[in-house]
Parts: sequence; structure tokens; C-alpha cells
Amino acid sequence: MTSTTPATAPAPSLLRSLRRLLPIFTIGAAGMLLGGCSLLPTDRKAELKVAATEEPDEANPNVTRKRISAYELTIDAPPQLRTLLLEHLDLARFRDTPEDMRLTAAELRRLAAVAPEQATKLLETAGYFNAKVRTEEVGDLSDGVRNLRLIVDTGPRALVRQMDLRIEGPLKIAAERGDRLATALERTLTQGWLLPPQTGFSQGDWAAAKNALLTRARAQGYPLARMTHSEAVVQADDNQVDIAVTLESGPLFTLGELTVEGLKHQPEDSVRRLAGYRLHQPYNEKLLLDFQERLVGTQLFDSASVEIQPESVNPPPGAETVEVPVTVKIREAARQQVTLGVGYRTVDGPSTSIEYTHRKPFGLNIRERSKLELARNRQALDTEISSHPQPNMQRSLALVKLERIDDNDQVNLNLSTRLGFAKETEPEDRLSYVEVLRAWEHKPDLPTTVAGAVSLNQQMTWRRLDSRVLPTKGWSATMTVGGGWADSTTEKNGPFARATGKIYWYSPLPGRWLFSTRLEGGQIFAKGKLGLPEALRVRTGGDDSVRGYGYNDLGPVTSTGAQTGGRVLLNGSVEVSHPLTPRIPQLMGALFVDAGQAAQNWGDYHPAWAYGTGLRYRSPVGVLRFDFAKGNLVDKWRLHFSVAISL
Repeated sequence: MTSTTPATAPAPSLLRSLRRLLPIFTIGAAGMLLGGCSLLPTDRKAELKVAATEEPDEANPNVTRKRISAYELTIDAPPQLRTLLLEHLDLARFRDTPEDMRLTAAELRRLAAVAPEQATKLLETAGYFNAKVRTEEVGDLSDGVRNLRLIVDTGPRALVRQMDLRIEGPLKIAAERGDRLATALERTLTQGWLLPPQTGFSQGDWAAAKNALLTRARAQGYPLARMTHSEAVVQADDNQVDIAVTLESGPLFTLGELTVEGLKHQPEDSVRRLAGYRLHQPYNEKLLLDFQERLVGTQLFDSASVEIQPESVNPPPGAETVEVPVTVKIREAARQQVTLGVGYRTVDGPSTSIEYTHRKPFGLNIRERSKLELARNRQALDTEISSHPQPNMQRSLALVKLERIDDNDQVNLNLSTRLGFAKETEPEDRLSYVEVLRAWEHKPDLPTTVAGAVSLNQQMTWRRLDSRVLPTKGWSATMTVGGGWADSTTEKNGPFARATGKIYWYSPLPGRWLFSTRLEGGQIFAKGKLGLPEALRVRTGGDDSVRGYGYNDLGPVTSTGAQTGGRVLLNGSVEVSHPLTPRIPQLMGALFVDAGQAAQNWGDYHPAWAYGTGLRYRSPVGVLRFDFAKGNLVDKWRLHFSVAISL
């Protein structure tokens, strides 16, 4: 048996797929009740008795045709093959149809009769060329008993016996000449072939292997690559397949002049400096995708696309290389933008914010952002000015922030200034800055304390997540280290160092469970009587730390009973969640345990803990969380509500 496939094996169009699935969608409502029948244990002998309806035959009014209201189909086959048969067998697709499309007993018999042949052809696409299939009928089809069984003996799956992969054209010529890049790519294409000898064969894997070969060649310098020959010769008696593929590489593309379209206000240099490649460098799809990602990351553009047009190139016969221009299409973000926000936190009730962004203030090539936040216990105003990113995505920044915090009877006013450099990419962020902090701390019946600090800090964030917004697997971590000089009007002055870190870890579990855990810790290194500003000290408790307690309710207290920040911190959480209903998998129930505390030193550290339950809704902007938690140091349950977006 020989089958020759075309040079490319495109996937079916979306429209064709929808048409094929339309009957399944049409009968979906009834399928919720009976669809699970095909997954029943294969040794089930129970019969399903349902009523049949009678209606006049249009051709002969004196004759009635008995229609089947439903029937049960059990398929004895391995799970992956059962899924294939349930999706494509006519006998499976017509199990539960609308009333006006119901089958007669005769029509059902015809479907049952042709089902083995149809199933055999479907199994051949999965690599089983000697399968034996038969149907069994339980009960009399004329009396309403509808229980059919399809028994599949797959036999051995065919294996790839020989593989002949040939690469021709300029890529082969360059590799024979000793070109390092061509040699490496030829080796990658050959060793990366997805159907090596002794691998199970199927039409799906065969098509996927050819598509992967083409995609890899086109993405790494040869966008005109095509298959001039592909053949799979099936030896059905021996359950073996010999396959052969010939790839014509076409010429190597190199990157030519860069053209930028769509700029109105921003300078073209802001685009060109982020290109990340040299003129005449060999084309690589990842180079252009990284360029595109850097442009979007500047926050100067709403959209950006970087592309070449290989189909417009007509290389001369025998050409080994062709230079192609690169086109960048830009849509600038608005020069001025105002964003209003409202929210609610269980910590301090309703809040509102207004943010103003100017992407070219005073005609300068910088970005300015100002934000005002108003809540019951906290008010803040900050302004940040930053430069356009450099080729490595690093930008300079300056930040001024004024913050007022009402903490029970204590009022803290913090004024801070930062100067530094930021570098933001998808896998990691870096922030290096010098901070000058001045704090005024007012407590009842006590004079106002003035404290300050000058420090040099480094903050790092790493992400290895399957999704930054809705993670289910991987981890993310943030670490900040710094040090400097602190002064106070009531306590000693001197040097200090500070280190904090937080890590999240996510892992899917069997049965659609999701496991997540968090660990946060930190310590300030300083002499015992050093006057550190409250803003640099540590506390815990609240939505994102130890639930069951209020925001920053956990920490050391002074001799007068007033709460203050500590110098050591450790807290963590363990949580499992699971969808509440298959219909809405985004809605999940959760169980969790939290623990942690802040203290003046590790000798005084005694963690509080809490447990609780909650709801999760995995929305497009992040995970919405409603939690009820109770801590061991309090006598009531506390509600927590938040939107969690990973670092």
C-alpha cells in the first residue's frame, strides 16, 4: 500500500472543522445526559429501554415508521482510539439527535452494519492496518431496546522501518562547503525529525513531522523551503512503514534595510535602536519576534509587527542568498492618556485612583507618569519620568512619591525619591536604584519622630511560568537587597542592610486539582537601637500573606502596646483548588493554610497561622479570589477579596 502526500500538509481550515463538528454541537444538549454511555466499563451488560415514536410515512400514509428516540453505544477500545471513533463514526454521531432527525430502526441497522468498515478505515489513520472490528446488538431493535456494542481488536500498531530524509538546494551546498550555520541547521533538521525508525506511525504524526520540518527550516533562514517529495509506503502484512521526504531549501534570506511605518510623534530612532540584528545578518524568525516584543515592551506603541515578505521575492535561478527588506508596522499609543480606577479591598474599603501618562512631555523623548491613589487608610501621589529603552531594554528613571498612612492611631507620612535604571523583559526584570527616604511618624501623646535613610538597592524578578496572568505550572520569584545609612531624631544613627524575597510555585495535580504555594522572608541587619523609618521595617498579615488577619496586623508591639514594624519576617501558604463544575472550569473552590509572623529577631519569632476556604475565578485579567479565613489568634472569620496577578 503506497500513499504519496503533497509537498505541504496544511491543517484543515477552521470553517471545515466547524462544519464537521456541527452535528455534535447540535446534539450537545441531549449528549449531556447520554454522552457518558460510551465511557461505561466494557463489561456492562445492562440494557437501556426507551420508548419509540410512530409517525406516518409520507410516501404511504397507511404505513407508520417507528423512529428511535435514543440508543446506547459502548466501544471496547483503548481510550485514545475510543475518542477517535466517538468523534468520527456515524453510529456515534447519531446517538442523540433532535426529534425531527431521529433514526428509524432500519436506518440504525444500516449504520450498525457499516460501522466495522468505517471504524477500520479510521483505525488505519492511527497506524492500525490489521484491526478487526465487529458490532453486537443487545435486544430486539423493534421493541425499543437500543444497546449496541462495538468491539475493536486493534492488532499491532505499524512502526516506521526506514526513514530517508534528503535535504537539497543552497542549504545542502553551503553545508558541504563547510559553512558553520548551514551545517548546524542541516544537523538540526535531520536529528529533529519527529518520526525516526521504530516509532509508531499514524497519519496525524506523519503530517505533523512534515510540517515541523518545514516550519523549522523556514524559521531559520530559508522561508521559501518546500517539500518536493514525500512518501509513506505501508507494508500492512508486516505492520511496517517506509517513509521518504525530500526538502528543497531555497536560497538563504539575509536581512536588508529596515522600513518603519506608522510613526507620528515618536522618533524613528526609538524603533531602530531596538532591532537587535545587523544588516545582512541571516534571517531568523526569532530575531524578528524578539524585536517585536521589545517594541511592545516600551509602552510607546499599542501594537507593532515586524515582518518580511518572502512571497514577494523572486530569486534568480541558482541563487544561494537573497536579501529581503524588513518592515516594521507601528501603531503609536496616545501621547496623553488618563486612566481612572475604582476598587474595594477588605483591608481599607473602597478606593479610587487617577493616572496620567504623557509619552512626549515638552517635546522630549521621555515618558512621564503621575498617579493619585485615595483610600480610607492610605493616600499616595507619585510621579515617574523615564527614558526610552536602549537596545538591551534598559531605561533610566526618576521617581518622587508622597504617601500618607493611617495605622490605627498612628499617622506616617513618607516622602521618597528614587534614581536608577530598569530593565524589563518577559523572563526577568531588573531594577537598580538609589533611594532617599524621609518619614514623619506621629503617635498620640508623643512628639513627632523624624527618620530617614539613604540606600542603594537591587531588585530582581524571575518568571518561569506557563502563563503570567493565569499560571498553572512553574514558578516566579522576586528578591531585593540593599543597604545604606539611617538616621532618626529619637534613636541612634548608623548603617544597615536589608534583604527580602518571595517565591510562588504552581503545579497541576491529577484529577484537575491545582497546587500552589508561596514563601516570603526577609531580614534587616542593623544594630539594636538603630532608628529605621517605619517604611523600611517589616510586618505581615492580610490578603497576600497570612489570611485571617488584617493588613499588616502581625508584627511586634512596643512596651506601650503599640504595633510597630519588625526586622525579621517569614510567612508562607499552601493551597489546593479544583473546578466546581465542568461547565465553568474557571470557577474553582480552594482550601488553604497560611502561617507567618514578623518580629524584632528570630528568637522572638512565633508564627501565627490560619486556615480557610474560598472561591477562585480565573478571569482574563487575573485570578479573582474570595476567601474566608480564621486565624489562631483571633476568634472570628475574616473575608478577603483580591485580584492576584503573578510577578
